[in-house]
Amino acid sequence: MSGTPLFDAYADSYDHALDHALAVTGLAKDYFCKERMTWLGQCLMALGEQPRRGLDYGCGNGSSTPLLASMLNVREVFGVDVAPKIVAKAREHYGANHLQFATVSETTSSGEFDLAYCNGVFHHIEKPARPAALDYVYGRLRPGGIFSLWENNPWSPAARYVMSRCAFDEDAQMLAADETKRLLQNAGFEILSTDFLFIFPAFLKSLRPLERRVYKLPIGAQYQVLARKGPGGRQQPS
Repeated sequence: MSGTPLFDAYADSYDHALDHALAVTGLAKDYFCKERMTWLGQCLMALGEQPRRGLDYGCGNGSSTPLLASMLNVREVFGVDVAPKIVAKAREHYGANHLQFATVSETTSSGEFDLAYCNGVFHHIEKPARPAALDYVYGRLRPGGIFSLWENNPWSPAARYVMSRCAFDEDAQMLAADETKRLLQNAGFEILSTDFLFIFPAFLKSLRPLERRVYKLPIGAQYQVLARKGPGGRQQPS
């Protein structure tokens, strides 16, 4: 997750900055967010999972958090971020009985969540801090809980170009899918699947049905690594 000064500086302009970066695709951020949720919903259905409590890790201004409830039927969703000002914005705009927001430092509950969702966060976390971030998520999932981790694909020229247009991605360090899987496995997660989405921009939308046939090829602008916390939790060294 990004450092506090960076994303607090974008508390009032996050959506504008992101939509500016995405304008070249002909699509707004809401399109991508809803497509991620649709894909995740299909994955959960295939697994026979219906999460009741969800964690939106790195929730930013909270715009994705309500979709976990409305599109995936998650009854309670808790959004967390490191930046207090942007968390306050999320709480102001989206806070409700079933949608709560807090900073990472304010959350102490563990083992309570069925699902964790995270999009475009780990490229803002410095490499030495990534294992601790994954430990945080791992500790808050129940045994058998699902983690949906989305990242921008460094093998995609489109993803790199969009990020070059985004003010808050200036110092981002992208992660390839293999690196993400390795980090998750080292944290104790079981990898369930890796899927690549978002190949065609708006002017090629007639080709989008093809994406459903080639989602295993590393050509999409984003990828999801779907992982599971083991039913008995992480094995401690003897």
